[in-house]
Amino acid sequence: MTAALYALRNGKSVLVLEADNFGGQIAYSPRVENFPSIKEISGSVFADNLLEQILALGAQVELERVLNIEKTSSGFTVTTEYGKHDCKAAVIAAGVKHKHIGIAGEEELIGKGVSYCAVCDGAFYNGEEVALVGDGNTALQYSLLLSNYCKKVTVCTLFDKFFGDLTLVNALRKRENVNIIHDVCLKEFIADGELKACRFDGMKGNPGFVLPVKAVFIAIGQYPDNKIFSSLVNLDKDGYIIADETCQTSTPGIFAAGDCRTKKIRQLTTACADGAVAAVAACAYIDSKSF
Repeated sequence: MTAALYALRNGKSVLVLEADNFGGQIAYSPRVENFPSIKEISGSVFADNLLEQILALGAQVELERVLNIEKTSSGFTVTTEYGKHDCKAAVIAAGVKHKHIGIAGEEELIGKGVSYCAVCDGAFYNGEEVALVGDGNTALQYSLLLSNYCKKVTVCTLFDKFFGDLTLVNALRKRENVNIIHDVCLKEFIADGELKACRFDGMKGNPGFVLPVKAVFIAIGQYPDNKIFSSLVNLDKDGYIIADETCQTSTPGIFAAGDCRTKKIRQLTTACADGAVAAVAACAYIDSKSF
């Protein structure tokens, strides 16, 4: 939507195609406190405000899942589940999806004790006891962050070790308010509208247990959903769209913005920044062509 905002202000006509919900992942965050100049706002309100802003500027928006983008003699054709749309340039801002545990109640408890981003939601549990599930670098970084303000952080891993950087592992083990439990598997959320506890099964003969916590942070990875674009743009080994700092992909006229592209930091602020950069670059591309 930020890409749409900047393209509209550059005098271009804009069609926003959304597969699921306007705002993507941020719409599920109950509170956003790290966006410049806004002390606190819910993710859904933030997304709604941005949607209203681009609609007021003349954006067309449709809830249509994109199935394919093809290059044509006059630009590109975007095929959705409902039809085709022609354009002179396109910005792919498909985001990423957090890997879920896949147990009952998970979707309903997102924002009510189940979170996939400690950077986004960790501070809301200042002074509380929380759990974290995961064993890679993201899990280690989230655990260290949470230990700065949570009363206790219980880190639970499926295997008998971590798979992240040794420096992070050593730093985590030094934190007095961090409890590490290996060889356990999250099996159940215990909730009454809000998360109350998590039930874990023990692995390798270890006993299971119920862990009372206000929140559980699930950090078992993210994945981009970019396969439908693979014939048009280059993807890295993890499936992210390869794009430079102008958000240009391997195909002139196709730009990638936000979490779906190769980058180090995936946050609301960097997604908005990408949207602005991609839109300005896309407008410059259109202006340089004689269609």
